[in-house]
This record gives sequence, C-alpha cells and structure tokens, in this order.
Amino acid sequence: MNLNLTAFTRYGLNALGLLGVSVALYFGSSIFIPLTLSALLAALLYPLACWLHTKIRLPWFVSCFTSIFILILMAGVVFSVAAISIPKFVNSLPTTEDGPSGWKQRYEDLAQNLNSFLPGNMATVMPPKADDSNIYKSIKELFTPKNVGDTIKEIAAVGLRQMTELLLILFIVLFLLMEAEILAKKVRAIFGTGGDTQVRVTKALAAIAESIRTYLYWRTAVNLGLSLALAVFYRSLGLEQYALWGVVTFVFTYVPYIGTVAAGTLPILEALILGQPVVALFIMIVYACVVTFEGYIIVPWVMGRSMDLNATTVMIACLYWNLVWGIAGLFLAMPLMAILKAVLLHVEGWQPYGDLLSSEEASSGYPASATVPASETVPNPLKAFDGDATIVMESPAEKSATTPVNPNV
Repeated sequence: MNLNLTAFTRYGLNALGLLGVSVALYFGSSIFIPLTLSALLAALLYPLACWLHTKIRLPWFVSCFTSIFILILMAGVVFSVAAISIPKFVNSLPTTEDGPSGWKQRYEDLAQNLNSFLPGNMATVMPPKADDSNIYKSIKELFTPKNVGDTIKEIAAVGLRQMTELLLILFIVLFLLMEAEILAKKVRAIFGTGGDTQVRVTKALAAIAESIRTYLYWRTAVNLGLSLALAVFYRSLGLEQYALWGVVTFVFTYVPYIGTVAAGTLPILEALILGQPVVALFIMIVYACVVTFEGYIIVPWVMGRSMDLNATTVMIACLYWNLVWGIAGLFLAMPLMAILKAVLLHVEGWQPYGDLLSSEEASSGYPASATVPASETVPNPLKAFDGDATIVMESPAEKSATTPVNPNV
C-alpha cells in the first residue's frame, strides 16, 4: 500500500516516534537502566571469561562467575578509598559557627580569596561578612543537625535500594554470559536466516561490541591514570583531601565535559578555603592543561575511530539521557551513542546519520547496498583477546560440542 506521505508528514511521524520512545525510556527507567548496565558489563567481561575458560581451563560457569568477582574486587577498591576519604572530609568540617576555625571564618576567608582570585566585583555575590550573605545562611541551614540526620537517612535508604538493584544487575550479567551463544543466535535469527543477513548482523554486533569494550576499557584505564596523577599532584600542594579528589576525578570523568569540570572545581575550592589563592590558580592551570592533553591526545589515540563523536553530539546526548534517565543517563550517554553510531553505520541507507555523529568529515558517498557476497561465511565469533572480539558470544564448551567431526581423521 502506497501512502504517498509528504516529507513534512514523515518528519512529524519520526518526531512522534522519538517522543514515544523517550516517554517509554523515562517511565521504564527502573527496567531499562539495569538491563543496559547488564548488557554493557556482559560485553565487557565476555573476553575475560573466554580467556579464563580457554587458557586457565576453568569450567564455563566458573569462568563467568570469576569474571564478575574480579569486577567486584576492582569496584571494591574504589569504594574502599571513598569510604576512607569521605569520613576524613566530614571530620575536617568546622564543628562551631564562631571562632578562628568556625563556619563564619571559613566563609569569610573563602569570600576574600574569591574576591582576589576572580575578576570583577564578587562582593555582590559573596559579601565579605557572613551575616550579610544569603549563601552562608543557606549553607548554615543545610548543615543543621536535623538536616544532616535526615540526609544520612535518605542516603542510607538510597544506598540499600541501589545495593539490591546492583545485586540484580550482577545476576543478569551472569545469565547473559552463560547464555551468550543462545542469545547471539536468536538475535541473528530475528533479522533473517539468509547468509548475507547473518554476515551483516554479525559485523554490526561486532562493531557494537568493539565500541563498548573500547570505551569501557580505555576510559577506565585513562581515568585511573588521571586520578592517580592528580591525587599525587594535589598532595604535593598540601591539599588535605587529595585522595577524595582522586576518587571524584576517577568517577566524574566518565561524564564528558560536565564531569570533568566538576572534578576540577572541588580541589580549587579547597585551596581557596585553605587561604591559598595562588595554589588555586596553579591547580586550575595545571588541571586545564592535563585534561586538554587527555581529551585531545590520549583519548583519541587509545580509543580510535569507534569513539569518534563530535562535541555537539556528546552534549546533546548528555542533555537527552539526563532528561530520561537522570544521573545514570549521564554516565551511560557515551557508550549508548557509540552503539547508536555503530548501528547507523552498518544499516543500509542510515550511514549519513552515522557520519552526522562523527567528528570526521562525512564520506563522499555510500554504497547503494550494504550486502555482503553470499560466498562469504559468517566469521567465527569467538576471538576474545585475539584482536577481533565481538559481541556475538559463543561459549567455548558449546562451540566444541557443535563442531562436526571429520570421519577421515
């Protein structure tokens, strides 16, 4: 049936479709966020599980479980550092309002340093006297015993709920790893059983897996190196909370641009509170140089073209995913956009939209058909740690069980 839709009608229908998907993602966030995290972690851990199974000769279930356990240990190290640093930071806060180390004196020192550190008249924003400042009054109200107690109760409730959700995510990851072969075959079957279709779907899934693993592996490695280097730098300058700012840098820089700015602001504020405006200026200059080098030299070099997204796309993605999924959306924006780009570049007719997300110049033309010669066979999906890892996951045990035996051998 030919509906003869005008271009305006098609654009309207596409907009309605996007709105419908956004509403579904927003109201279904309690389902979609755990599933998305589980899929990302499964794609991340699958090569490790394969390596443990093929090289260490562990049973497939034990390999999958061990991979998850290693992930838990690595996350535990980060949480342990945070658990030690946060109480230390809380204990360093003033316990009285008046006195040489009270809240008023801390505020007035900060206001004085900001006036000498920033251009313009900051006195209109932060008056020199604490009693004249609405900011100080708001902070004072925030840290009253009642509000502090209520905040601790809310954090405990949220933490308990998140721990329950985290346990659910880990179980889903375990099941995804164990049933990888079955799920991969069913995903390929959804798009058809023809040889061309199977090859194209396999290549698209391989590109998605490469994008996920490239981002998660290298982003974590870069964040770790950046946080350690900055923590040592902060300590050399005499900052008391250098370990906490290192953890904040490690976590926040998963959020592009916004998280990087937030991670650099906190140590600058501590230097200003300590009455060291020159140190604060030095931190700002060094931090800007370090993150610029990291963002424009290191990250493009180690991540390559799979994470080549232009800045406009990244910012729009952060705004969109923050709208539908909140803070979790900010952390998931980059891998989700990388997945979207990989899909667009492997679907016939959608390549221009994939190029739209890239920071490189658009291709001069696209093939009329994205089909693959029928003589080409579906590549072996099990290439973990051999330079060709794909999301088309096949259990080594199942692979050997399904391999035909040559009777002439």
